[in-house]
Amino acid sequence: MPRQQQQRQPIERPTACHFCINAISDIDYKESRMLRKFTSSYGKILPRRKTSVCAKHQRKLARAVKHARMMALLPFTTR
Repeated sequence: MPRQQQQRQPIERPTACHFCINAISDIDYKESRMLRKFTSSYGKILPRRKTSVCAKHQRKLARAVKHARMMALLPFTTR
């Protein structure tokens, strides 16, 4: 008997870069609340395909998250 195939629900996400829309040129590592939106529950940096951030801002975002981790504003892991 063939198994029924489930339809996957598409995940709704913004189509344009958050930083380009809001004209944010510098991503500051001290804004930990904003940086938490771009990390997973385990503390990993989310990829571009999930956050819809452009490549230029994704590089700046990754650098800011790494700086915030070193300054103990964000955790390296949650466990």
